[in-house]
Amino acid sequence: MKDLRNLNKKRIEIYEIQEYLQIDDYEKLVEAVIKLINEGVITPIKSSKQNGKKPSLFNRYNIEKKEEDNSKYINELCYKLNIILDKTYYMKNIDKYKRDRNYVIKLSKFLDEKQELLNTEVSANERSFQIWGREKFLIKEGGKRILKNLNVSGKFLNIYSTTEPLAYYSHHKNSPQKILIIENKDTFYSMRKHMIKGNNNILGEEISTLIYGGGKSIYKTFKDFEYCVEPYLLHRCNKILYLGDLDYEGIIIYEGLYEIFKDNFNIKPFVKGYKFMIDKYIKENMILPDTKEGQNRNIGKIFIEEFTVEYKNKILDILEGGKYIPEEILNISDF
Repeated sequence: MKDLRNLNKKRIEIYEIQEYLQIDDYEKLVEAVIKLINEGVITPIKSSKQNGKKPSLFNRYNIEKKEEDNSKYINELCYKLNIILDKTYYMKNIDKYKRDRNYVIKLSKFLDEKQELLNTEVSANERSFQIWGREKFLIKEGGKRILKNLNVSGKFLNIYSTTEPLAYYSHHKNSPQKILIIENKDTFYSMRKHMIKGNNNILGEEISTLIYGGGKSIYKTFKDFEYCVEPYLLHRCNKILYLGDLDYEGIIIYEGLYEIFKDNFNIKPFVKGYKFMIDKYIKENMILPDTKEGQNRNIGKIFIEEFTVEYKNKILDILEGGKYIPEEILNISDF
């Protein structure tokens, strides 16, 4: 008997079965349909109703998918993959295993043949290339999902995340010194240009090193601070100052930095810089831009408590008035 599955259809009418099997006699058609049902090839669609003949048949049937023989993959999961890998998920999801199989096998082969490489901590991209020959696979191309399916942790792979290199300029390399972290690129470039000319007095403060923060990405970079800078910047007597936009987001960035540095360094807002920004806007009667939508306004007190009552009130008036002062209010002529 010809296989109805070769029609590549999900449903079939009774007359189509008759035509495909080339059966003229109704009783033989009934026998064929019963046989197909018993073999699990088709199942009746009861909502299609019966054809009214004796014995009656339903007018429409589902063509069931042929069950695949997965014994090869089950055997592979049970007996051929490295014992460290937890195969539970893939045993329950063979189709997912077929999709991920090449990557799982590469990981298994790595553990079989090169597991000693895990004794050396390397970056996630470096480990990814060792295992799969694709440096981005682990982080960006599905590697995390496969590791999760196999119950393998990043800790087991002995990897670390990398951050963007820290951009900074030092007027000198003596310690202790004052370090100024600048949130925005334009202000960093202007201040660096000022310092390259031999001037390290910025808004009334002697600054020895400028560091570019880069907004919210600052957290990840500064958590690796000790690996990103030269030893003179790690001196515990150094003073770290921070200057960013005078808005909720800029203050929250400072609060996050404070938590990172407070146990090892003396970190404060660059009060003279913020006061200059406020004074300039008032003196020049500037119209301030509106606060960006969606900002988290839940700021603490560690920033604002560094200011006098006069400037606290001015800051709160700006913030509560739905305005902010961008750091770009400063330019090289101000320094």
